[in-house]
Amino acid sequence: MHAIVYHGPGEKAWEEVTDPVIEQATDAVVQVDATTICGTDLHILKGDVPEVSEGRILGHEAVGTVVRIGAGVRTVRVGDRVLVSCITSCATCRYCREQRYGQCLGGGGWILGHMIDGTQAELVRVPYADTSTYRVPDGISDEKILMLADIMPTSYEVGVLNGHVRPGSTVVVVGVGPIGLAAIMTARLYSPGHIIAVDRAEPRLRAARAAGADTLVDADRDDVGKIVRGLTGGLGADVAIEAVGLPETFEEAVTLVRPGGVVANIGVHGRPATLHLEDIWTKDITITTGLVDAYSTPTLLALVEGGRLDPSTLVTHRFTMDEFDLAYDAFAHPAATGAIKVVVTRPR
Repeated sequence: MHAIVYHGPGEKAWEEVTDPVIEQATDAVVQVDATTICGTDLHILKGDVPEVSEGRILGHEAVGTVVRIGAGVRTVRVGDRVLVSCITSCATCRYCREQRYGQCLGGGGWILGHMIDGTQAELVRVPYADTSTYRVPDGISDEKILMLADIMPTSYEVGVLNGHVRPGSTVVVVGVGPIGLAAIMTARLYSPGHIIAVDRAEPRLRAARAAGADTLVDADRDDVGKIVRGLTGGLGADVAIEAVGLPETFEEAVTLVRPGGVVANIGVHGRPATLHLEDIWTKDITITTGLVDAYSTPTLLALVEGGRLDPSTLVTHRFTMDEFDLAYDAFAHPAATGAIKVVVTRPR
């Protein structure tokens, strides 16, 4: 088969590799019908994730068809169309029993495209297939389901739920790339009073409006703090969601939240950020972080199936697997291409 193989910082290639095989009784091998590129993949290519070794197949999101299963697999069958989650769960360790699957002690967590070969390939081995894949409802497109592999549960769990978004909340989202837009879409499920989107790119701000933001703030031209305080009686936002992963955006998010509010950090950070405790220690601010656990995937699937959520609106560019280099180039340069999410499919 062919796959995107990591060859060290800045280096990757679509090349021929050995087909995956069943290694454990709980494994499944899935034919990848659709996959995507995540901001985390770009972080890997920058060298921000040193645990990823040379020769690793990248990717941790897919919709596909089961082609082989191990003897211990009970709920997945050959021929099933499934969502492959970005998080793998053994289902039995302490953390999995607490639904903190991202911290799995049994060989799960974020392993695809990280510790084991991932989904940017024609085939992928999925450990713990019974608890790490989800059957796709009939009649739902690959694009709608694919966004539930990572960015929708990440934004929902690490941003909206950790941030304690409530009816009437004022929410500011700092950075409206794919994960920030997904945070806006899932925040709307809780009827916030106002959603403020902050970014430097006009196309992303327009996308934020379409996703449900009420106020758009250009971080280069506008006084972000003044606008947020003006909309909140001088207090600041109830919830500030950081969705970039840069020291300056994290530090800005902290300045935008009101006393007693919550800063929910979603962004993947490759450098340290400064926490100005000398300024905020009296403000009773809660700061949350977290790796997605994907415990919300069944809920999000039900919302998609019921027509309450349509993540496919985030897809702007489509490629086939023999165009992976073009897909990476488009996704890595959104200011030039307007890319939000790309979908890469098996040639028909």
